[in-house]
Amino acid sequence: MVKEFEGKNYWALVLGGSSGLGFASARKLAEHGMNILIVHRDRKDDLPEIKSAFEDIRGLGVKLHSFNRDATRKDRREEIREQIKEILGEEGKIRTMLHSISKGNLKSMLGEQPTLQNIDFQQTIDAMAISLYDWTRLIYDAELFCKDARILSFTSEGNTKAWKNYAAVSAAKVALEAITRSIALEFAPKGIRANCIQAGVTVTRSLELIPSFETLRQHALKRNPFKRLTTPSDVANAVYLLSKDEASWITGTVIPVNGGEHLK
Repeated sequence: MVKEFEGKNYWALVLGGSSGLGFASARKLAEHGMNILIVHRDRKDDLPEIKSAFEDIRGLGVKLHSFNRDATRKDRREEIREQIKEILGEEGKIRTMLHSISKGNLKSMLGEQPTLQNIDFQQTIDAMAISLYDWTRLIYDAELFCKDARILSFTSEGNTKAWKNYAAVSAAKVALEAITRSIALEFAPKGIRANCIQAGVTVTRSLELIPSFETLRQHALKRNPFKRLTTPSDVANAVYLLSKDEASWITGTVIPVNGGEHLK
């Protein structure tokens, strides 16, 4: 395997990287020689398994540092930034920042109590969209991005379709895409490219929390030209490709990574 990132002191900062798409992407980048920083928020009972998975990544010959803290809190972000500065030293730079934070309220507008409230929208949009900008500014102001940096995040088909109990997350995905476009435009002179990946229906812990998950899964299988669901490794491959030198002219867009699931 070609390790094109090896020896360049490149790092990937993965926000929400202990499982699912974030972890799969971290592992894929590590396979190609990129060092890894993972911010995650998990329960103590889950940590042994998570730490074992992180050791698996270290076994690929890269450095990995993790922070089990809330990436959406300003004070925690600033603490993590200072630690990252120490870890990277004078030479290390962040090549890829991947936003994979899944912290949303899945409530219906009518029906089962408690129903969706204004605060649910605020909390979800802040965590799953605005925090992308918060982290971008945090890393940029600390001069930790490399000269050709990539900012990536995950959106979903809920950006244009209405699913029951998904209203707050749907609003967050639309905001995430709008913020990404603006980052792509305004940070371009600083060498930063920004894109959203619209993954197909993928069986992850986050997706299984959606009440209509099974319906979405069955519908996706019927629509997909390849008659299978998207896997975390499919999405991780796209993260890797968008992190390569050759992807430097791709910015400000939403890229479907779903095997054609969106075609019908």
